Amino acid sequence: MVDQNLISELDREGAWLDAELAELFADSGSDAAIGGIIDGHSDEFKPGSILKGRIVGRAGDDIVVDVGLKSEGLISIGEWEDRSSIDVGDEVQVWLETVESDSGHIVLSKRKADRIINWHNIVNTKREGDTVKGRVMRKIKGGLLVDIGYPVFLPASQVDIRRPGDIGEYIGKEISAKILKIDQDRRNIVISRRKLIDEERTAAKEALMAELEIGQVRRGTVKNIADFGAFVDLGGIDGLLHITDMSWDRVGHPTELLRIDDEIEVKILNIDREKEKIALGLKQLKANPWEEVEERYPVDSRLKGEVVNIMNYGAFVKLEPGVEGLVHISEMSWTRRINHPSEMLAIGDVIDVVVLDVNKDKQEISLGIKQTQENPWEHVAEKYPPNTRISGRVRNLTNYGAFVEVEEGIDGLLHVSDMSWTKKINHPSEMVKKGDMIDCVVLKVEQGKQRIALGIKQLQEDPWARAVLENYIPGQIVEGTVTKITNFGVFVQLEEDLEGLLHVSELADHKVEDPHQEVKIGDKILVKILRVEPVERKIGLSKKRAEWSIEQDAESEKKFKPRRGGLHGAGEETTDLIDRLPVISPPLKKADSDPSDDSSEKAASDPSDDSSEKAAGDDIAEGGEEEASGAEDTGTSTDDDEHDEG
Repeated sequence: MVDQNLISELDREGAWLDAELAELFADSGSDAAIGGIIDGHSDEFKPGSILKGRIVGRAGDDIVVDVGLKSEGLISIGEWEDRSSIDVGDEVQVWLETVESDSGHIVLSKRKADRIINWHNIVNTKREGDTVKGRVMRKIKGGLLVDIGYPVFLPASQVDIRRPGDIGEYIGKEISAKILKIDQDRRNIVISRRKLIDEERTAAKEALMAELEIGQVRRGTVKNIADFGAFVDLGGIDGLLHITDMSWDRVGHPTELLRIDDEIEVKILNIDREKEKIALGLKQLKANPWEEVEERYPVDSRLKGEVVNIMNYGAFVKLEPGVEGLVHISEMSWTRRINHPSEMLAIGDVIDVVVLDVNKDKQEISLGIKQTQENPWEHVAEKYPPNTRISGRVRNLTNYGAFVEVEEGIDGLLHVSDMSWTKKINHPSEMVKKGDMIDCVVLKVEQGKQRIALGIKQLQEDPWARAVLENYIPGQIVEGTVTKITNFGVFVQLEEDLEGLLHVSELADHKVEDPHQEVKIGDKILVKILRVEPVERKIGLSKKRAEWSIEQDAESEKKFKPRRGGLHGAGEETTDLIDRLPVISPPLKKADSDPSDDSSEKAASDPSDDSSEKAAGDDIAEGGEEEASGAEDTGTSTDDDEHDEG
């Protein structure tokens, strides 16, 4: 069946092909003349005629042919493809170019006569779609010129199934092709080798698909190579040999193992008959090295291997062809901090490794380098028992603490909670900086988790154990500075890194709605210590009770008001008591008190005796303490407490 679309495309490119053919038949006469010759109606001994001649000899590079004229004709010896076949007396058909040249000889052409005769034979014996054979002559624009007895055109797109990179490699080769078009008016023929191959492959494919079975071993030819694999012609149909199925060993590119036109044996792995796809395998022709990998590489065994690839997360080590293991970056050193495996390894290095784990099903082997050396963490607990004092450099800071280098590759964590006994630390940068050399105390060593807990505050005694209790006694009045005001109270700094809480109920005698109305940040105020709680590290304070105590102390220290002499006038000031006048009183009843005993009156009137008022003030203080109990906080507390003011 003729491909009309292809022929239409070739018709649009026919002008330059006509020119190529015209060059081959220069001076060969008109189409009508040639047609007459083919039909047997040409006049003899006229230029453009085909004559029968006989070889009579050789003159240099020319063959002398007698065609029955008064002189012989000359034909270049190059017009014979096989010069050894030239024998005197052989008959040949020749094309009469001119009857007499400048040299007086008849000019003849065997090649043109052959082509005219062959054209006539082809037109009479061949049809579009027939198969012909010929030799590729040369490249022309858009394709190749092929001699099938007559020069015909083979377009570049029709040379093969996949267009070759250089069609010139076919020059001089014998090929078979299908006739796509015969144009008698232009005397040209277009052929297609691709169409012939397609038809042959289709027939072979149907037969081959019926024969193929999974597991068969077939011989094929590598037709094309891509980054992901190679296409292998099994004899009518191509199968894909994926790069992962080429070798049990690592393959970077298929060209490491294969070349185009290589003949190889492959195993049929899978067949999709509907889509006509075949998966092939090369490595499956050999035993899988992973079958007995657990026996060859037991856990904890020590091996040598070659580094074949390096990734961000680790390095792949080749143990044998087809078997590789991964050394994760975390398994490269006990102590050294490695950002990339290339800091320790390079491709091609031969190294010692220890097998950590083998997964035969996933074809994975975990390897370790650091396991070939002694683990320094095994001796850390012995070298640094709790309470050991060390010096180290701050290597890194985080939100929760600082990492301090105890020794090369071994860090300890200094948590923010272990930086100060009294100060509330929000970030470790408030106490230390990266690169600082600091002294620490070892608090705890967890060898299994490879952790060391460190502390700075443990270098000194906990002030809450003794100093705070000795220096801040309930009932004592001290001066402090307002550092923070909240809705439930005021934080007062008693000394550096030590705060107490002045609850809102202890600010004033009246009900306080907003503590900001009573005090300001930075104010220095007197407060009374209500209680000290060393376990919870809290000090409860009271401003109003401090004021009460101060007022009571002032009242108790007040002197008698001076009296003036005389009854009305201004006399000399004196502090002496006026002599009591004798008073005659009626006798007292038996139940009445003795008038000489004036202790009750004195107790009620003597301004120097403030014991009753003082007792009342203390009772109020105690009641206030009970009221504030449980509602007060210290410098370590925040806004999470609310006080019931009822």
